[in-house]
Amino acid sequence: MSVDDPALAPVRRLEPDRLVALVNAHTDARLTLVGPAPGGQVGAAYVRWSDGREGVLTWLPDGPVGQVRRTAEILALARERGLPVPAYDMIAEVPGALAIVQERLPGAPPTHPDRALVEQLVELVEGFAGLLAERPDVEVPDMWLRGSGPGFCLHRPLELHNVRTRRLLEWVRTVGASEPSAMAGDDLVHLDYHPGNVLVAESMPADGGAITGIVDWDGIGRGDRRFCLVTLRFAMLSDPALGRWLDGLLDDLLDPATLRLYWAHMSLRQVDWAIRHFSPGDVEDWLDLAETRMDS
Repeated sequence: MSVDDPALAPVRRLEPDRLVALVNAHTDARLTLVGPAPGGQVGAAYVRWSDGREGVLTWLPDGPVGQVRRTAEILALARERGLPVPAYDMIAEVPGALAIVQERLPGAPPTHPDRALVEQLVELVEGFAGLLAERPDVEVPDMWLRGSGPGFCLHRPLELHNVRTRRLLEWVRTVGASEPSAMAGDDLVHLDYHPGNVLVAESMPADGGAITGIVDWDGIGRGDRRFCLVTLRFAMLSDPALGRWLDGLLDDLLDPATLRLYWAHMSLRQVDWAIRHFSPGDVEDWLDLAETRMDS
């Protein structure tokens, strides 16, 4: 396996100085870069508008502008329901990228997610129920079990890495050939729902504060809100006790075939990402978790 294999290339990260310069050159935004935002694998940055308001700058390389505008509309619906999600204040097409400036919500990412925070996250998911009943234009997300996704859920890295990843990929493809092959429903689905994508009140303990924001809505879909709980469970890799609690919840809420589908997707997603971005030890950790349900 060559490190130069394009199948193993990491995802490009945000270059905030360059993107702010492009936005200012092609719009009248007059943004000032404040600094990098914490967390995230692709990157975000804090910016300031000329009137002093702060925003969060994110990007998509050559992104589909219509899809991003639709996401902005869906988040407006979510805010009407009382969900703590950001407004999209600007969507700008610039050379080689689509720049998005979102409202900066109050609060900060939690430093040590605890049971109380995870329970809040589980409860908030209920607010996603039926939110897209009148929006059939929002697509059901592909699980990418039969072929590689667009920059994530790639199959080739698992084929190349080792015997364990090839065995996992074989199982993923087997699940992809069975029923159900996609999630169903008309709920709002956040495809990367975990504590790193929430904000908590800064005046309260960072591990148990009230949630003030759910962010990073680049991955949005129409389907089954319970999928969010499977992504949340994968985020508990380093907390076995919380992981076991969520395992029990998933067994109660999801029928075996649906849980198998969602588990296969998250296993593929996390192991592929770890191969391309993290250490071999991290890959083994994700494999350990994936394999706990691989034969179910």
